[in-house]
Amino acid sequence: MINTRKVAIIGDGAVGSSIAYTLMLEDFVNEIALIDLNKDKALGDVLDMQDGLSFLKTLKVLKSGSYSLVKDSHVVIITAGVAQKEGETRLDLLKRNASIMASICDGIKPYLSKDSIVIVVSNPCDVLSYLCYKKLGLPSKQVFGSGTVLDTSRLKTLISKDTLIDSRNIHTFVIGEHGDSEVALFSSTIVGGLPLDEYCSKCGKCKNKSTNHFQKLAEEVKNAAYSIISKKGATNYAIALATSRIVSSILNDENSVLTVSTHIDNALNGLIKDVYMSFPCVVNGEGIKKIIHPNYSKEEMDGLLFSAKQIKEKIDTLNF
Repeated sequence: MINTRKVAIIGDGAVGSSIAYTLMLEDFVNEIALIDLNKDKALGDVLDMQDGLSFLKTLKVLKSGSYSLVKDSHVVIITAGVAQKEGETRLDLLKRNASIMASICDGIKPYLSKDSIVIVVSNPCDVLSYLCYKKLGLPSKQVFGSGTVLDTSRLKTLISKDTLIDSRNIHTFVIGEHGDSEVALFSSTIVGGLPLDEYCSKCGKCKNKSTNHFQKLAEEVKNAAYSIISKKGATNYAIALATSRIVSSILNDENSVLTVSTHIDNALNGLIKDVYMSFPCVVNGEGIKKIIHPNYSKEEMDGLLFSAKQIKEKIDTLNF
């Protein structure tokens, strides 16, 4: 029987261990299984976290071991794979990570239940999510990527700095590829209850706000990971928080709208077919309840079609 509060994490690198620690602090998780080829590393992290259990509000069960620990998990998070190098795009990672992901899918498939939900965090997120969907045989609503949930948070943070409005009162989305072709939806961005353009015209803080200025913010979002990797070698804390947010929406059955990477077929009047990419999705205990398509400007639509083309070209190179 599935444990609706159990999460299994495949991959105990910088991202996987950060996700495990972040989830340990949350009340909505009661069991965490940490699985890695380096079993000593996974066991060491479990022992390290166990030493702090008395400081938590709720009791947790922490385990490490083999793929068999996936059994009974409501959520399985895959972070395993080789890390992105400085200057390397996420899609460049595909050649190195596709075979790793295929092997993981073969390993966990016998232990998944019909209700299991699989979240792919490994990069390139969209293409590897598609690979998992095809390999695991679960409905697409139950296999999705972390997508642009983090990118959306990055954009909110930048707009918050720009407008001096709490980022929690800024509503915007970054969609498409989790990568260089992602699209920031400025046309539907709301700041403090007002459309972004209207807010900026009334604010008066910046005299020369323009479309070009906002596109610079979008470029900063795209380049955020590259900047961080060049300084510390990896990104791990913010993606851990983003993943925790997704898990919260699942385990608490929240129906939250999150830009996860999901299977898109015959979308936008049939212009986007058979790819995984991020759109605003309603996420709950069953996975993705529905996909929301906001109104897009012409530039945003063109960007989405280009993003889908980039992802589709990489998907078509997969051999599984």
